[in-house]
Amino acid sequence: MKNIIDALLSGRSITMRPSGHSMTPRINHRDLIRIDPLKPEDEIRKGDVVACKVNGRFMLHLVTAIKNGQYQISNNHGHVNGWTKTIYGKVIRL
Repeated sequence: MKNIIDALLSGRSITMRPSGHSMTPRINHRDLIRIDPLKPEDEIRKGDVVACKVNGRFMLHLVTAIKNGQYQISNNHGHVNGWTKTIYGKVIRL
């Protein structure tokens, strides 16, 4: 994951095939996705899928609430992972 974070922080988009089922059916196991780095002018909205760090863990999950400059991060099945300010990029499904 360090390579992904480094790429996004340096302004490069990446493509990958994430594994797991926490985001189905929005992102299925091994779907090809693109993650675009977050730019200062980008607005994160409820419903965006983002590359972020929550409680020390990197994940590709859904923004389910926004409050006081923090983002609540959840999977696509209602499990809340926590709150973060650390968002590296937005996920674009290819």
